[in-house]
Amino acid sequence: MTGTESAFRYIDNTHLERSPRVEELRELGFTWADLEEEQYWLDAVAVMRGDVYRELMQAAKSLWLILDKAVRYVHRRHDLYDLLGIPPVLWQMLDDCPLPEPGLISRYARFDFAVADDGTIKLLELNADTPTGYVEASIATPWVCAQGGIASPNAAMKELLAAAWSIERPDTAACVAYGSHMEDSGTIEALVKHSGLDIQCVDCLDLWIDEGVVRVGDERIIERMFALYPKEWMAVDDAGDALAYAIETGKLQLFNGPHSILLQSKGLVAAVWGMYELGLLFSEEEREAISRYLLPTYNKPVFTGGFVSKSVFGREGGSVRLFGEDGTLELEDEEGFDSSTLFPTVYQKRTELARIPSPEGELHLLTGLFVLNGQPCGLLGRAGGPITGNASHFIALGVSELEEE
Repeated sequence: MTGTESAFRYIDNTHLERSPRVEELRELGFTWADLEEEQYWLDAVAVMRGDVYRELMQAAKSLWLILDKAVRYVHRRHDLYDLLGIPPVLWQMLDDCPLPEPGLISRYARFDFAVADDGTIKLLELNADTPTGYVEASIATPWVCAQGGIASPNAAMKELLAAAWSIERPDTAACVAYGSHMEDSGTIEALVKHSGLDIQCVDCLDLWIDEGVVRVGDERIIERMFALYPKEWMAVDDAGDALAYAIETGKLQLFNGPHSILLQSKGLVAAVWGMYELGLLFSEEEREAISRYLLPTYNKPVFTGGFVSKSVFGREGGSVRLFGEDGTLELEDEEGFDSSTLFPTVYQKRTELARIPSPEGELHLLTGLFVLNGQPCGLLGRAGGPITGNASHFIALGVSELEEE
């Protein structure tokens, strides 16, 4: 940290005419910059200091391997599956399917970091199963940054995605409400386009399963599928056990692979923190990274100061509650689905997000970082309230001094 310089510099582009810029982004594949009367995209750039970016990349590389190591420790230990909130319907699938090679349990993932104004970096969670924001990061962010002459590290995302899918080679990409849900539909379409492969996009609700064989329509059998379908929902959906059986028996290969749900569970961060406190599993170098970049996280609310509670499988802010220094509830997400009614809760020490100005007032900035084919590679900015939920905005993140890398 040099002096009191903030980790981010804010560049406001709202003086530019919005409509033609939204249309150009639409032509590039980002079709939800405006949603009805709401502006999802903030026409601005938050420029991260180069030294903060370099540390963020190192933090991501270290934590990626630490969490991978933790998954291998948890694998086939049902008491720990239970602690992580893994639904029992998935246990056989996780036990039977071989673990991928180190660093590649998920080839399509996104870290969410709290980067404070002073440059302090703390991991909030890892979205290792079905992260969205790919279009915003891989298409919109480089375009917005280029328009302002700001360097973007996101250009490698397309190449790394293509490399990952050249190995996995899905024949189908699926999401719920394909063709009508703009964000999820646009996400799988962009992934398919960037893969360079001949992949059919389908609606998850059009799939049916017969004795472990997954089909769409009367004729077509699906053998290798990427799906924006959270694996924990196999414990809730009517056909969830049939889908799990299809994977267990090898009749369907699902991407990300089955073990990405172990990385996805916020309970894994609690397990890592617990092992750190007990002096188990991790090397001295790994312990230093855990101490520096992880927040104390537990399965019980043991804090004396401010903390956050959230479901182990909460998404888009759903189930998040913020508690003050005296332990009283200050704020909770009321828009996202509260999955804590279905899955266990973890409790994490509160931390600070950087603040940025906007036409609607000061916003909290969440820093996402994609990990594609095992490599940290692309920034995603989300700006909103203290809880980053569905009402948050997308803002492009650039990096100063990137040309010196």
